[in-house]
Amino acid sequence: TTTGSAVSEKVRTRLEELDDLEEGSQKELLNLTQQDYMNRIEELNQSLKDAWSSDQKVKALKIVIQVRKLVYERILSMCVENRVSLPDNFSPESVNDTAKETCLNWFFKIASIRELIPRLYPCQVRLSEGISECLPRLTSMIRGIGDPLVAVYARAYLCRVGMEVAPQLKESLNKNFFDFLLTFKQIHGDTVQNQLVVQCVEIPLYLTLYSPAIDWILQCIAYRAPEVLLTEMMERCKKLGNNALLLNSVMSAFRAEFIAARSMDFIGMIKECDESGFPKHLLFRSLGLNLALADPPESDRLQILNEAWKVITKLKNPQDYINCAEVWVEYTCRHFTKREVNTVLADVIKHMTPDRAFEDAYPQLQSIIQKVITYIHDFSLLFSVEKFLPFLDMFQKENVRVEVCKCIMESFIKHQQESTKDPVILNALLHICKTMHDSVNALTLEDEKRMLAALINGFIKMVSFGRDFEQQLSFYVEARSMFCNLEPVLVQLIHSVNQLAMETRKVMRGNHSRKTAAFVRACVAFCFITIPSLNSIFTRLNLYLHSGQVALANQCLSQADAFFKAAVSLVPEVPKMISVDGKMRPSDAFLLEFLCNFFSTLLVVPDHPEQGVLFLVRGLLNVIQDYTWEDNSDDKVRIYTNVLHLLSAMAQEAYIYRVDKVDSNDSLYGGDSKFLAEINKLCETVIAQILDHLKTLGKEETLKRQSQLALYFFNTILAHGDLRNNKLNQLSVNLWNLAQKHGFADTKTMVKTLEYIKRRSKQPEMSHFTDLALRLPLQSRT
Repeated sequence: TTTGSAVSEKVRTRLEELDDLEEGSQKELLNLTQQDYMNRIEELNQSLKDAWSSDQKVKALKIVIQVRKLVYERILSMCVENRVSLPDNFSPESVNDTAKETCLNWFFKIASIRELIPRLYPCQVRLSEGISECLPRLTSMIRGIGDPLVAVYARAYLCRVGMEVAPQLKESLNKNFFDFLLTFKQIHGDTVQNQLVVQCVEIPLYLTLYSPAIDWILQCIAYRAPEVLLTEMMERCKKLGNNALLLNSVMSAFRAEFIAARSMDFIGMIKECDESGFPKHLLFRSLGLNLALADPPESDRLQILNEAWKVITKLKNPQDYINCAEVWVEYTCRHFTKREVNTVLADVIKHMTPDRAFEDAYPQLQSIIQKVITYIHDFSLLFSVEKFLPFLDMFQKENVRVEVCKCIMESFIKHQQESTKDPVILNALLHICKTMHDSVNALTLEDEKRMLAALINGFIKMVSFGRDFEQQLSFYVEARSMFCNLEPVLVQLIHSVNQLAMETRKVMRGNHSRKTAAFVRACVAFCFITIPSLNSIFTRLNLYLHSGQVALANQCLSQADAFFKAAVSLVPEVPKMISVDGKMRPSDAFLLEFLCNFFSTLLVVPDHPEQGVLFLVRGLLNVIQDYTWEDNSDDKVRIYTNVLHLLSAMAQEAYIYRVDKVDSNDSLYGGDSKFLAEINKLCETVIAQILDHLKTLGKEETLKRQSQLALYFFNTILAHGDLRNNKLNQLSVNLWNLAQKHGFADTKTMVKTLEYIKRRSKQPEMSHFTDLALRLPLQSRT
């Protein structure tokens, strides 16, 4: 590779040097006399010979290009008077007579050289008297080219130029093709055949060299051509003997609708072709490509398939066979039932299994699978095709097998509109999903894991056994054992099982029988066992909380306690940094969000009779106290403030929300004074923790944080505290003053807060807010 790069660099450098030489030479030669110009051309001619004989191929090529540019530039300089530039797309009318005469003189000289083809040079089209006269004459000139292969490419070139400069002159294009038909027999003449023997080229290979040129000519002619012309061209081709090459090009170039409507005619022509020159299976492949784009007459469809498959199934070469079969599978899926599709798949298996021929045909086999699932969207029908799964067994290369499974699952998720419990579908798709899952290893990229998990989850969501909840749970248990290495799938299974428990509750309207109560406990146990196997700590925390809520809603109180205790015990393990979308981020914000949600749930969780008052709240507060917070973080205070919100709500006679058929602490304690005293003690402890933190922010660099937290705490007391309590009232005044003390408070916010207090004071039983407002001064911000 290094050597090749070095050689390429040398060639590039040499070409640049020759470019500079050429540019300077051109400027120099434009001012020479005719004799000097001819002498210079002769020098270049000699240089070309010397370069070629000394094997300096790059230099020789550059000299040829240089000469061509010299001639073109010299003629172009004569095209207009006073050296005025011509437009890029100039017409013959823009060129003066001197330039025309000189250009034509060049072409007459070139035309007298028998060995050269450049008499078709496109400048003649631009500088001649008229395109309408030039194209027919050039078409006729090509008849003089003796080599049929050279002639057909000359015609292809002329058709390309003709379409570019004169697309309206279609008659000349047609004439090119009909002239080719007249000389077509030369291909099988003695001259060509003897030359092929000398060059050791087989006739099938030689014929393929014609295809690009013929295809191009036919495409130019067939473009927007009337059907009458296409029919005439087809009939002329039919009259030629051994016309497989032409027939193949016709089917490649003509409109698919034209071919499909005459499918039986083309099959008849294919049958009459000589197999030795151009293989019939290639002709049937070309026909099949057209029938994939347009439908033949309905009455002919079965006969077309039978005629084509009789030829295809006899092919001995596996590569030839699969190239043909791949095309006709689409035709079969498009027009026939699963019976015919099964027959075709069985034939493919029969041909591709011996000697493991399928290993060299994975792209074609993948294409067949793609076409089958494109046309068969009913997966109960698809998996009832007997040979479909055996066909999948031919994909024994793991990465190819996984790609095929992904295609099938994508099709299922896209087209399956309703949930299913069909055992045929479930067994087949479980096998396919298991194949995808088992491909995951330590080297698998995260994006690939996410894609596979999404496909498996899409399948899991589509499985429903209706009211047979036990069967549904059994499916989830089986899926957990099969897909244990993909965490997103386990998460989906946990959510699905929780949803199953809630559906059971809905059916029973919250009144569980002994059987349903045991069932929801089994669901809860599934989640409790599965969650610890997950790696993401916040996923575990949120699932503990969510599953605990589901257990609580189904009156599984001891199980709910177990979930919440597990969540509390997991909080100390939260790392300071976590990976989010591939980037490391601080975890404080995520922990704060989780704890706020946890506090909202704890309001309705009744105390365990053996654990004491507010056991879970106390345990969570201890964990928060012991957690190592960042020095520059105020999240601990924000969490404590939210704890005060929770304790304030717990002190109410009736909670603002509850869980149906679950007695929360408002019902258990009924406003008991001892319970309220415990809440007050906790409040005092939490407030002390907040005030201690505010004191630590008394340094100059943290005064702004102190002001913001003081106002935040003040608003908490204002919203949730009983300000008739003198101590709390005085604390709120102190916090107000602290927020303004060092000039960091936002005056607009303070004014709005004071206005809110004054409005509250006008409400019934809120007269104490009037006194509070008088005690809250506003300081101007310096």
